[in-house]
Amino acid sequence: MRRRATGGATTRARRGFLGRLAGLVAATATGGAWLAIAPPVTAATRARGRTRIDVREHGARGDGVSDDTAAFQAAIDALPRDGGTVHVPSGAYLIDPTRSVRLRSRMHLAMADGARLMAKANAAPRAYVLFAEQTQDVEISGGRIVGDRDTHLGETGEWGHGIRIRGCARVTVRDIHISRCWGDGISAGGIMPKGQPSRPGRDYVFENVTCTHNRRQGLTIGSSRRVRIRDCEFSDTGGIPPGAGIDIEPDTDVARDVLIEDCLVYGNRGPGIMLYKRAAEVTIRRCTIERNRSDGILGVAAVDCVFADNIVRNNRLKGVVLRGGSRNVRLTGNRFEANDRGRGGKGQVRVADDSVAIGIGADNVFE
Repeated sequence: MRRRATGGATTRARRGFLGRLAGLVAATATGGAWLAIAPPVTAATRARGRTRIDVREHGARGDGVSDDTAAFQAAIDALPRDGGTVHVPSGAYLIDPTRSVRLRSRMHLAMADGARLMAKANAAPRAYVLFAEQTQDVEISGGRIVGDRDTHLGETGEWGHGIRIRGCARVTVRDIHISRCWGDGISAGGIMPKGQPSRPGRDYVFENVTCTHNRRQGLTIGSSRRVRIRDCEFSDTGGIPPGAGIDIEPDTDVARDVLIEDCLVYGNRGPGIMLYKRAAEVTIRRCTIERNRSDGILGVAAVDCVFADNIVRNNRLKGVVLRGGSRNVRLTGNRFEANDRGRGGKGQVRVADDSVAIGIGADNVFE
């Protein structure tokens, strides 16, 4: 998917990441603890059978008028026990988010480039176009999801998401464009079954995804282990707080081992990337984070994190803020340009007094 330049500035070409920075270890400012930068990985192959089903074989029309929710679900439910691929040809498919297309384990929802899933206008505060809950080995690829932000029939709620992933394992979302959702483009995390401990999501990969002009967040990461976000765009989020491009904010448990690399994060009403409590072992590297209306990166109680080789520029507030008891965070090789309302200088990074063991390397550039 081709990325566009922003605001007349030349977008940094994405650099190959396989092998780059692998095994790099950074010391914190105390010299007593060590932070390992997460190694690059490739998108995992998800296990599934060879059966292939076309949604049109089960009645999907793709005319932008007929409700195709039931046809999509019938195609998914028709997969055999070992799963397979559900193919979505080009067309405009009206989907009712209050019913959702519910994904199952061991399946690939493969959408053609010209396929659009269009959220049917609704008044529900919580509704999802695609929904995966406690499933394993799921892949979603191709096409577009267009939310109902412009046609929403209610005024409350903030959970009208394009894709909701809850308590799953081994999920890949790639090569997809998600826009105009009432809530988030994507929300992915764990689950807390009634009367049971929280179960984090595990092994989530988001690759070559664009989330733009969504109302609450581009991407929310909740309770999880091992999340990889690479070569993605999160832009122009806003309408209800927090309005971040990426928000790592578990309601319970913790989000641990998260890698964000080679991403473009710009024009969001809130922070470009926010780590809000219970976020640990987060690496942000080789990203361009620019023109957000708040901070470029905001860490609140962020723990054991590395921000490396990023371009952070022209954000209305600071380039990086660490507060709320953040600890063991390392900044290395970043370029900070004209943040803090254009003031520039080393004041583009602010570390609150309640944060400890913050290492700001001499290789950071402040302009």
